[in-house]
Amino acid sequence: MDSTRIGALLRALRRERGMTQSQMAAELQVSRQAVSRWERGQGCPDVSLLPALAELFGVSVERLLTGDLPPQPQEVGNLKRTQFYVCPDCGNLLTATGGGELHCCGRRLEPLVPRPADADHAAEVQTAEEDWFITFRHPMEKDHSIRFAALVGLDRLLVARLYPEQGGEVRIPQLRGGGKLYLCCSRDGLFEIPLPRRRPVRSGRLPEVPER
Repeated sequence: MDSTRIGALLRALRRERGMTQSQMAAELQVSRQAVSRWERGQGCPDVSLLPALAELFGVSVERLLTGDLPPQPQEVGNLKRTQFYVCPDCGNLLTATGGGELHCCGRRLEPLVPRPADADHAAEVQTAEEDWFITFRHPMEKDHSIRFAALVGLDRLLVARLYPEQGGEVRIPQLRGGGKLYLCCSRDGLFEIPLPRRRPVRSGRLPEVPER
């Protein structure tokens, strides 16, 4: 560990929160002198204090140990670049459009990599008024089910959470400009489902048909 880098990061995080060294010391139940030594690079916090420091400043323990918080490049794309993350412990669903690091239950999460749907994860997609009506034969059991269905468009993301006690169907509103449809299996990961082409809708009144 580089004590100088760690100290500089702790000082920057403390100032960002508008805290004094005494306030930070009180939160961690250490002396102000200990905080001062850390920030001058004359020592590092005890390992037992790292979880409390990470929680106090909202950063990961890994980043505290490296003494670095590299900025992510500014996201200028659209929601079609959305990535999905699922915590293997609690099943929490998270999304991101610009990369970065996501953590849950103490784990660093990796984005799910979508694959074309195979026979076991195929779905039938039909139009139902202004919605997509999606049906599938995938099991909906406690330890093997479809976790969620998601429709990702240019400027909107629609997610429908699914649960084992539900049937194998879901209804999601259609998005202007189309989008990508995904189903997530609790065991096998994320699958992309092809959407049927929408028929063009003509505006205005239909021409009257003359009586014969």
